Amino acid sequence: MRSRTPSAVPRLATVAAALLGLLLPLLAFGSPAHAAPPGFRVANGRLLESNGNDFVMRGVNHAHTWYPDRVGSLAHIKAKGANTVRVVLSSGDRWTRNDAADVSNVVARCKQNRLICVLEVHDTTGYGEQSGAVTLSRAADYWIGVQSALAGQEDYVIVNIGNEPYGNTNYSAWTADTKAAVQKLRSAGLRHTIMVDAPNWGQDWAFTMRDNAASVFAADPDANTVFSIHMYGVFDTAVEISDYLNRFVTAKLPIVVGEFGHNHSDGDPDEDTILAVTRQLGLGYLGWSWSGNGGGVEYLDMVTNFDPDQLTSWGQRIFNGANGIAATSEEAAVYASSGGDTTPPTAPGTLTAAAVTSSSVTLNWSAATDATGVTGYDVVRVSGTSETAATTTAGTSTTVTGLAPATSYTFAVYARDAAGNRSPRSGTVAVTTASGGSAATCGVSYRVTNEWPGGFQGEIVIRNTGSSAISGWTLHRTFPDSQRVSNLWGGTPTQSGAEVSVAAASYTATIAPAGSVTLGFTATKGGTNPSPTAFTLNDSACSVA
Repeated sequence: MRSRTPSAVPRLATVAAALLGLLLPLLAFGSPAHAAPPGFRVANGRLLESNGNDFVMRGVNHAHTWYPDRVGSLAHIKAKGANTVRVVLSSGDRWTRNDAADVSNVVARCKQNRLICVLEVHDTTGYGEQSGAVTLSRAADYWIGVQSALAGQEDYVIVNIGNEPYGNTNYSAWTADTKAAVQKLRSAGLRHTIMVDAPNWGQDWAFTMRDNAASVFAADPDANTVFSIHMYGVFDTAVEISDYLNRFVTAKLPIVVGEFGHNHSDGDPDEDTILAVTRQLGLGYLGWSWSGNGGGVEYLDMVTNFDPDQLTSWGQRIFNGANGIAATSEEAAVYASSGGDTTPPTAPGTLTAAAVTSSSVTLNWSAATDATGVTGYDVVRVSGTSETAATTTAGTSTTVTGLAPATSYTFAVYARDAAGNRSPRSGTVAVTTASGGSAATCGVSYRVTNEWPGGFQGEIVIRNTGSSAISGWTLHRTFPDSQRVSNLWGGTPTQSGAEVSVAAASYTATIAPAGSVTLGFTATKGGTNPSPTAFTLNDSACSVA
């Protein structure tokens, strides 16, 4: 997490192909000086597990060094569907040092909850600009000092040398300093996959990491380095996000979004595109952060006061929204092959419904049982033989929001234990929402934001032109040609032929008077790409801008 706003942040160019050649890792993939890494490793620009399986991080950051008594949050993060957690540690230079015993405990908790553990030193944040920040060399010394806690954990732990290791001063030194830190760790015998953060408070607006990534990768004798970009206000458009990530993919250099949020004091990051593009490219992401934020960025908390049953709007978005963690996370294969508990919990009791409104319902069920303890419940919407994730919770009650008025839904729930075993499905409950949702007094604007042979990216803005809030909505449109939606963020799409309907996501369900929500999508197309000419919201026609 950045602690200051970058100054004089330039915008990414839409087309900057001239520098692409600098990324090509011509030297990066030669034979490594050492034997193959014993755990996670990089090959052909991808992060692989030791068995050769592709691994895509889906997780969040947890501020352990400031909240050491909240290590139990790892179980809650797993229960929400994450496969990875990035854990904040301190070398002792700016905050209380996390010693080898504490690091060992964190790793054990990650393994207990079947999470891959990305460990990072936070004391480097903003070096050169932030008072008290330390060098990457100093961070490397810390890792060497706690190496006993890391030994033998290469299948479960990735070492993120230092968080946001330069601010906006003297950041050109990042390249040499990063190479030296990686080589110091390798010389000390550390064989783990290493993650390196970008300078410029992690956002690399000067493209230092982007343009020197190939040489940094080549400097690792194990060829086992992953690059991490932090996406906040610098990355507020789809073009900027897609351009940056695609350059690494094209150059076959491994990249993850190590931090991002839905909002920030330095601008409004485009979190929907971050989630959509990382899914499209098969790249990992780690949202900031579970809970405990301060200093004016409390809105980045995913849960309130570390309570897993109090998801914030940001928490709902990243865990349960389109392209979010619940929908896209896959547990690391190392846990499936590690034996241990393979017995699933019993099925939860049949759901009951209460407090049904035009856009929400409260669901209750009796607890499942499990020999090692139930850690969470997955609530799903059932439609025939298909299921759609609705929400996750640690308790036996939850409220599902973002439903359409006068619509029938069927819900069920699964239980999960700490080993990741999933129970049989509970009995279902059918509900019909009330018809009291606001009549659709609305305006819609539609535009194509990017286009390529055979496909395009579009944006739809829905405006509430009435005097009362719209609570729950479904948008309908007809594509004039052969366009078909492939991904959509901000809602859940259903397409039958040319007809497309979008049900609101929980975080877009309510539109205040004079307010608006924005949907983004990618789609395929034929030879032409005409725009829809009519839209309805809750079966009422909208004006089209």
